[in-house]
Amino acid sequence: MQKPNLAHAVTYVCTMGSEALVERLRAAGCVFAEDEAALLLAEFTGDALEAAVTRRVAGEPLEQVLGFVEFGGLRLAVARRLFVPRRRTELVARLAIEALPPYGRLADLCCGVGAIAAVVASRRPDAVVVAADLSPVAVELAARNLAPFGATAVVSDMAAGLVGPFDVITACPPYVPSGEIALMPREARDYEPHAALDGGPDGTDLQAVVFRAAAVLLTPGGVAIVETSRAQAKRTAQRAIEAGLNPSVGRDKKLGATVVTARA
Repeated sequence: MQKPNLAHAVTYVCTMGSEALVERLRAAGCVFAEDEAALLLAEFTGDALEAAVTRRVAGEPLEQVLGFVEFGGLRLAVARRLFVPRRRTELVARLAIEALPPYGRLADLCCGVGAIAAVVASRRPDAVVVAADLSPVAVELAARNLAPFGATAVVSDMAAGLVGPFDVITACPPYVPSGEIALMPREARDYEPHAALDGGPDGTDLQAVVFRAAAVLLTPGGVAIVETSRAQAKRTAQRAIEAGLNPSVGRDKKLGATVVTARA
């Protein structure tokens, strides 16, 4: 569980009821019980609060319970059984904003609820931003998140149906090695789609597909920015080379984030 962002939470008085809520969350293993209690109390009351707490105590991700996630300064809608954007992925969005030329075009593959695309579109209104995902349910929610910023979301299996060229391709594809999914926290392995986690035997199978799509979609000199892990970075970079791209590895220690940026 990433530490909750309290930017939109209200200040609350620590009554006996709220103290009991904190203890209930703590007993369920919620590391940031006080912060989670503040967010739940800000969003729910009465029976709705009890239903929300019951879901959280059962292990459902806090963001799915709340119905939103704080990402890159935005509040974005999430829903049950959809992948919850991680704060480390903000590095991909930041690098994409920097890489986009004026009035450039960006495609976000494996977009999920559209977090990367939403941040880019909100900061770069001059750009054309398209988000794509194989899941119609995820794309429907991504379209809602992107609508205020004039960006679009489409159902697409990587490059299928997308019309390039694009200056920047972004992606946070599944990159957990298949054999390590069972070791993940239960809120991920039990409440997020398996397909949004499983990156194949070494975690780079979907990254390879992204790089192959990027090789087709990118304008000459364009870049693909793909999230990976520190342990997998070398193999991810090799996948980019196999697709005919020129990779480099970037990191943000504060976010605990690692990306491979690959130039066409």
